Amino acid sequence: MEKITFELEEATIYDIQQAFENNELTSVELVQAYLDRIEKYDKHGPKINSVLTLNPDALKIAEELDGMRGQEGQGPLYGIPVLLKDNIDTTDDMPTTAGTIALQENYAIEDSFVATQLRQAGAIILGKVNLSEWAYFMTENVPSGFSNLGGQVKNPYGVETFEAGSVGGSSSGTGASIASNFAVVGIGTETSGSILSPASANSIVGIKPTVGLISRTGIIPIAESQDTAGPMARTVADAAILLGVVTGVDERDLATEASVGKGLLDYTPHLKVDALKGARIGLDRSFLSDEGKDERIVMEQAIGELRSLGAIIEEVEIPKHEFDSKVLWYEFKRGVNDYLSRVSSDVPVKSLEDVIEFNREDPVIRMKFGQVELEKAQALSDDPQDPTYLEHRETDLRTSAAEGIDRVMAEHNLDALLFQNNHGAAMPAKAGYPSITVPAGYTNKGMPVGITFSALAWSEPRLIELAYAYEQATKKRVAPKFE
Repeated sequence: MEKITFELEEATIYDIQQAFENNELTSVELVQAYLDRIEKYDKHGPKINSVLTLNPDALKIAEELDGMRGQEGQGPLYGIPVLLKDNIDTTDDMPTTAGTIALQENYAIEDSFVATQLRQAGAIILGKVNLSEWAYFMTENVPSGFSNLGGQVKNPYGVETFEAGSVGGSSSGTGASIASNFAVVGIGTETSGSILSPASANSIVGIKPTVGLISRTGIIPIAESQDTAGPMARTVADAAILLGVVTGVDERDLATEASVGKGLLDYTPHLKVDALKGARIGLDRSFLSDEGKDERIVMEQAIGELRSLGAIIEEVEIPKHEFDSKVLWYEFKRGVNDYLSRVSSDVPVKSLEDVIEFNREDPVIRMKFGQVELEKAQALSDDPQDPTYLEHRETDLRTSAAEGIDRVMAEHNLDALLFQNNHGAAMPAKAGYPSITVPAGYTNKGMPVGITFSALAWSEPRLIELAYAYEQATKKRVAPKFE
């Protein structure tokens, strides 16, 4: 195949669709170009190590889509390659592993809801990406981006001075791969910070949606009260396009029923360049880095830029509640046991207890950093009516929502709250509320910093407006350089 002349690096969905329309590019050529780039930079060269498995049928699917291009009803994702975090089921010849050796033979017999939505939109699932094992819920004191199955994902901005964990987690592979231009867009998942952290650490856009906007069916869970999938992209526009494709009501995930009349199928009308004019944004400085640190300097510049774009930055104090919640561990045990009860006979584990015993059989290979969190969850009840669990869940919801975000935003009449990277992720996560992060600049060492907007449930349209206005006015993202 001849080398394409299309400029792959930093190409957007719009760029690619224009090239398709002008007969300058085919999906086959596009897929092959990404495969070549993955081979050159992910498997060799800097060895970013973000892609776990490639779809062996990607080129065949691309060829079929090329043959049908131009038919009625084809949207912006038609023929576009997408990478998925490897805790999301697909029926391609790729396992769903959560980065754990115990699930390396876990081939799903049914697509996740997210995969179904992507296929219906004509997207090409290019592969599955590495992640922090069990979505960063396996053990303590482990670098983000590490799994015993896939090894360590590297931050493409720090490959020369690599620091373990600088890539962010748990959607580390999605963040690093999209930043490295290994696909157009990707899907991550978040329980608390797992989209926002790697997106900001890799200078890309990440949207953590309201819980219930996107179905979790076919996604290996952590906690049903906080889990959600979400788009990760190099631009707000691409993230908005992807978000609209994967939303929808799913009878198998009751949380999605709440999205009726609130979720949109198209968020692109909210790409507004003047959205920051008059926007009221709350800032609690206790969530920022210490004075003088590189990250703090970038944030202060971003705050100034927001003001210059017409935003009103209101100094606020977000209530902080010291409470040792066990909600995630209760829900993790229940959710994982449910998921594993349906895996095929080729998978050697059928429960969380089985996973723990499997790892103990070969601890050096299967649990290099231990499995403290798995054991902590196993020691708890899996009864959804357990009194302690219910008490902790009620406390989480009350302190994060009614006494937290709801109260602060109402008192100050705010459009959103502003945070650095994922520093304020826990409160909206516990409330089930959305956030969006967008590149804000780089430290003196060249490491990315993001600004994050959070708000009330179903406020994705407004958050997209704010992030897009900032992005378009500042254009902070710079692609990583490998040669």
